[in-house]
Amino acid sequence: MTKTPPTLTDRAALMRNRQRADLDRGMFLQTLVADDIEDRLSMVNRDFTDIAIVTGFPDIWRARLPKATIVQDTDTLALTAKSHDLIIHALALHWANDPVGQLIQCRHALKDDGLLLTASFGGQTLQELRACLAQAESELTGGLSPRILPMGEIRDLGALLQRAGFALPVADSLPLDVSYETSLDLMKDLRAMGENNALFTRRKTLSTKALFARTEDLYRQSFIENNRLKTTFEIIFMTGWTPDESQPKPLRPGSASTRLADALKTSETKLKP
Repeated sequence: MTKTPPTLTDRAALMRNRQRADLDRGMFLQTLVADDIEDRLSMVNRDFTDIAIVTGFPDIWRARLPKATIVQDTDTLALTAKSHDLIIHALALHWANDPVGQLIQCRHALKDDGLLLTASFGGQTLQELRACLAQAESELTGGLSPRILPMGEIRDLGALLQRAGFALPVADSLPLDVSYETSLDLMKDLRAMGENNALFTRRKTLSTKALFARTEDLYRQSFIENNRLKTTFEIIFMTGWTPDESQPKPLRPGSASTRLADALKTSETKLKP
């Protein structure tokens, strides 16, 4: 029996947050990711003709890839089986209730030897704000409420590609250091990005001024550089290919015809039994 993934994201709240995003001021990370993905694709020796892009902010991509199919990052993706040779999942996977399910849907929508390229926020993202908010709320209320989306570490996210059935999986991390005058400025930027709290289990009542004041104090005590508050964003990029007979495969263990010691021009020391 297949378990239904827990509901992580309040889709209605997420859509409201995105509709209120500042498309002029708040898209610097979306733009950075789009630039990086274009650079990565330029290094792939392949011409892609049937492209789909899964994104919460389609305007970022329409000018770059006008012939691509834009798909909203809903739980069930509007993708047709075996219809694309490239799918870009652009900075939206971290909001998925079922990340593996999203990747599996992408694999089914790709042709043989098709490429999936994803970008999502990684576990280091907002680690400073997360720590300060948690400590402040614990001191003031004696408990914690969900405020910042849990995000996967690179080793965990890389393993998702294999679970989803992709070949030749690769994952790498791009940490970004940003600074703000105050923690309130950071929170305003998150709203401008459309990345403020849309967790299903979030507290629905307004937070107190005391919570934000204590968060600011703690932030300044621990994460200040040149009188500005250090903030980390981590972008994890992943690539995987749908399996195809033309792809390189690892050799069968024991099939090597050359000794490693000979290749390294060194002597081999046998282990004692």
